[in-house]
Amino acid sequence: MLGDAAAAAVLPVKDLDAAKKFYEETLGLKKENESPGGVTYRSGNSHVFIYPTQYAGTNQATAIGWVIEDVAGAAETLKAKGVMLEHYDLPGVTREGDVHIMGDLKAIWFKDPDGNILNVVNQMG
Repeated sequence: MLGDAAAAAVLPVKDLDAAKKFYEETLGLKKENESPGGVTYRSGNSHVFIYPTQYAGTNQATAIGWVIEDVAGAAETLKAKGVMLEHYDLPGVTREGDVHIMGDLKAIWFKDPDGNILNVVNQMG
């Protein structure tokens, strides 16, 4: 039923202005639409929708991930913009600096201003 439909990440935020600054200036997402209910961004062929709610930051798992080739480069770019990278101790995972290594998969994690956990990986699964 939904296999041919586009999917979008939907992220709760407490402070819409701070979130807009982070997603636009820090991550470089392009705003497509804004309403009192939230902001829709384009990210590659996908969308990210942020909306204000008191429940922002309560998810303790990865909320959205981006697939790019140069994970280490993304880590350096994010750090240069003041983003703190997360370090997790996971079974079977080693780390080279800020990059978590799981076989051929490389990943970094960081949080947006509301504590939503975001991720960059070099491949899916």
